[in-house]
Amino acid sequence: MDKSKRLFLKSKRSFRRRLPPIQSGDRIDYRNMSLISRFISEQGKILSRRVNRLTLKEQRLITIAIKQARILSSLPFLNNEKQFERRESTARTTGFKNRKKQAYFSIESKF
Repeated sequence: MDKSKRLFLKSKRSFRRRLPPIQSGDRIDYRNMSLISRFISEQGKILSRRVNRLTLKEQRLITIAIKQARILSSLPFLNNEKQFERRESTARTTGFKNRKKQAYFSIESKF
């Protein structure tokens, strides 16, 4: 088979068409938390248009709705669980350093 003819052959691999993430009846609003939460990552970041498979207009409306929900405190700005874990680990190390200093100064005061 010639290379030029091979380019026009269709691929035999079938694909499943994905359903759109927003149905025609869904209203994009800051109060619709079930819809908004689908477009936010675990860290609380707004997912990109490529990941969401949204049109430009839908992505803009989702972004505005998420920002409004954050301002009205119905949605957190970021997920604090990982920060809390980091703070605990740093507190432990600083406590260890302080104990070392206290032990050093208590030895000096004995002399």
